[in-house]
Amino acid sequence: MPELPEVETVRTGLAPVMEGEKIVDAIINRPNLRFAFPSHFCKRLTGVRVLRLHRRAKYLLIDLSTDETLIAHLGMSGRFSIIPPDGPAPDTNPAHDHVELTLSNHHRIIYNDPRRFGFMDLTPSATLEENRFLAGLGPEPMGNEFSSQWLAEKFTGKAQPVKATLLDQRVVAGLGNIYVCEALWRAGICPQTPARKIGQKRLERLTICVRDVIGEAIAAGGSTLRDFAASDGALGYFQHRFSVYGREGEPCLRDECTGKVKRIVQSGRSSFYCSTCQR
Repeated sequence: MPELPEVETVRTGLAPVMEGEKIVDAIINRPNLRFAFPSHFCKRLTGVRVLRLHRRAKYLLIDLSTDETLIAHLGMSGRFSIIPPDGPAPDTNPAHDHVELTLSNHHRIIYNDPRRFGFMDLTPSATLEENRFLAGLGPEPMGNEFSSQWLAEKFTGKAQPVKATLLDQRVVAGLGNIYVCEALWRAGICPQTPARKIGQKRLERLTICVRDVIGEAIAAGGSTLRDFAASDGALGYFQHRFSVYGREGEPCLRDECTGKVKRIVQSGRSSFYCSTCQR
């Protein structure tokens, strides 16, 4: 599933093409994705100007001149493609082109999603944070509210493993399996450690590592796993920098560590870590 850096990469790709333009035509090629499209979806988009693209956690947010915001989630395999005037079709199967937007600059934006786990919603911009998908989300990992003090508060009394706690979107918004594994390796923390047992100094280190991993992944254009690609079709390449994720059985990359990367399953998800240097 695309995580925060991937969605941010999509946002930065779409924004220069969409912001300030009108949607002159909107087409949906099926009644639903993961959920049904909002009522009168195409009518509510047609003739409307795009004001701003931003992001919250793993959600792409498109503010419209009608005082509504289009919320898009990429699910497992969702992808936006930009088609310039007279440009070639994207290298995706057109059978999975579910949403098509034509802009006043004659560019087309196509949302393709083979697995259809993505979804879209329209909600009043003034009450955006109250939307069912956004309400209750924790702070952004790159934001000022995310700190070791915040983690200390959320970790207090929690017997739940730190890996599962960090994946809780109410604790940190936008973190997913890949980057939690990477951050825990950098911080030297075993993913099985109960959250309540991590002291303040280690929390300070963990906070820094989360920020660093996310920042580096955004700068690298996200990670490519399975179907993810940016809006221009370019693939993210942070996966070439993975220290533990997907490296089961390989040597730990930490200097002077002689351990090997192990894989365990936690809450149905693979965790990769070094049992020698992650305690």
